[in-house]
Amino acid sequence: MLMVGFAGFLGILKIVLMALAAFGLFDAAFRREDAFRAADKQSKAFWLIILGIALAVAYLFSIFSFLPIIGVIASIVYIVDVRPALKQVGGNRGWGRKGGSSSDGPYGPWNGGR
Repeated sequence: MLMVGFAGFLGILKIVLMALAAFGLFDAAFRREDAFRAADKQSKAFWLIILGIALAVAYLFSIFSFLPIIGVIASIVYIVDVRPALKQVGGNRGWGRKGGSSSDGPYGPWNGGR
């Protein structure tokens, strides 16, 4: 009975690792290439390859192997370091951003609502 519970926990952990890598992969896929250069990070193709490998490794290998650990580290680096830098330079156009004019401030338009 204990082994069944442990196997269930490992299955959930594997799903979480795959979801983390998949989130990073899809987020990187929808970012603009020039945002990566503007944020002074590695290229978009580099992150797509690294996160794709991380997703495949999380799916194919056991949790007890060192390869999924390397993949989760790469996913965390993307989510914690690269993604905020891309958002800061405005690389999230078209992905999770509402439309507005260039004169919009954080609380509304700067031009008096014209």
